[in-house]
Amino acid sequence: MQFSKASAGLKIIIVGAGKVGSSLVEQLSSEGHDITLIDKNPTKLREVAEIHDVMGIVGNGASYTTLSEAGISSTDLIIAVTGSDELNLLCCTIANQFSKCASIARVRTPDYSRDVGYLREKLGLAMIINPELEAAKEIARILYLPTALEVSSFAHGQAEMVKIKIPEGNVLNDMTIAKLGSTITNDILICAVERAGEVTIPSGNFTLQSGDIISVVANRQNVATFLKKIGFKTKSVKSTMIIGGGRSSYYLANQLIRNGIEVKIIESDRDRCERLNELLPKAIIINGDGTNTELLKEEGIDKVDSFVPLTGMDEQNVMLTLHAKQFPNTKVITKINRMGFNDVITNLDLGSVIYPKYITSETIVAYVRARNASTSSEIETLYHMFNSRVEAIEFSVKEESKVTGTPLKSMQLKKGLLISFISRSGKIIIPSGNDEIQVGDTVMVVTTNTGLKELKDILK
Repeated sequence: MQFSKASAGLKIIIVGAGKVGSSLVEQLSSEGHDITLIDKNPTKLREVAEIHDVMGIVGNGASYTTLSEAGISSTDLIIAVTGSDELNLLCCTIANQFSKCASIARVRTPDYSRDVGYLREKLGLAMIINPELEAAKEIARILYLPTALEVSSFAHGQAEMVKIKIPEGNVLNDMTIAKLGSTITNDILICAVERAGEVTIPSGNFTLQSGDIISVVANRQNVATFLKKIGFKTKSVKSTMIIGGGRSSYYLANQLIRNGIEVKIIESDRDRCERLNELLPKAIIINGDGTNTELLKEEGIDKVDSFVPLTGMDEQNVMLTLHAKQFPNTKVITKINRMGFNDVITNLDLGSVIYPKYITSETIVAYVRARNASTSSEIETLYHMFNSRVEAIEFSVKEESKVTGTPLKSMQLKKGLLISFISRSGKIIIPSGNDEIQVGDTVMVVTTNTGLKELKDILK
C-alpha cells in the first residue's frame, strides 16, 4: 500500500512513524529531501505521510521486499527509529547488504549503549542515536548549573550556551549589550533574546529588560564568572528526586551519582525497583506512586535541591512540576515527549523543559545537512532554540572559502545572524570585527535563517 510522493534533495528512507519519525519527516521534508516513510501501522503512516506529502509504505522495515519497494538500491540514507532497538539495527544491517546508503539507528537499551562503538563498526552504521541518554546528559548539565533554564555544550565541551531569565531588579535591567561588555565582561556574547514571544538576534545597542530570556555563549569558566557577577548562583545541586524508573531515569541517575550528587528514585513497579537497586547501588530506590503528594512529602520533596519527573506521561510530568514549583529552592526540570501543546506549556512557565524528540532529530538533521553540503565546511552540532525559531549551528572549517581569511567586519552577513564564537586550538574566541575565520577553526553561528547547510551560507 502506498500514499503520496514528494521530491528533491537526498533520498531518505525513515522506518518508524512515531514521535521521532514524524519529527524527522517534518524537518527533512521541509528542507527539500525526498522522504519515504515505512511503518506497519497504516493509520499512523497515512496521517504523517499526508500531512507532509511524502511517500508512505505499509510494511516491515527489516523486510527486503519492503525496502526494495521503498527504493533502497538508490537511497542515500536510511534512518530506523522504531520502538525496537533490535528492529532498528536489523533494518540498517539489511539495508547495508543491498545498498551503499548510510544508516542511522535509534538504540535506547543500556546494554546496547555500552557497545555503541562496536556496533557502529561491525554493522557499518554512520550513527547510533540514544534519545534517553542524550536527554539525561542535557538534564545533568542544567543540574550542574541550576539557575540556568537550558545549558548546551559546543566545541567538544569547551563552550557552553546558557539560557537564563533576567529577574526583576537585576543589574542587567535597562542595560545595553554594549554597556554590559564595557562594565561587566567582554568575555561572553548574548546571541539571542526572547521578549513577549518575539526573538531577536541583538546588536550592541539592544537594551535588556527584566523578564527577557537571553542565551549567553562563552567558554565554561567565563559563563560561570558572568553569572556570578550578575547575581546568579553557580553551584551544582547536591541532591535530586526523580519520579519514574525508566531508561531516562537510569541514565540520569548514573551520571549524577558519578558526580557526587545524591539520587532518590520513586518508581511504582516493584520488579523495576529491584532491577534499579542492582544497577544503581548508590541510589535510594523507593517503591511507590510518585504522583502521590503525601508520599512526595514523606520522601522530602521540600528538602531536595532538584526534582525531575521522568514518567512516560507528559501530563503527569507537567502536574508534578507545577506541584514542585511550590518549593522555591527546588530546581525543577520537565521532560515533554509531545509537541502539540507548545503554547500551553510556554504559558505555564515550567522553567527548564527538555524535549528528547528534538534532541534526536537535531543530531540527525545536522548529519543530513553535512552530507548534502560541499567539503569546505561541515556541521558538527545543530541546536534548535526558542521553539525552532532560531538555530545554533557549529561548523568545522575544512578548507579555504569565501569566509576564511577575511575580517568579520568586511563580510556581508545575512540579517538575523551572529557569529557567536570561534574555537581555535582549544581556545574559545568571542569574535570582534577584526577577527578572521581560519581553516581548522570551529565556528558557531546563531541565526533566524534556519536551514544553513555550510558556513558560506552566512553571506548575503
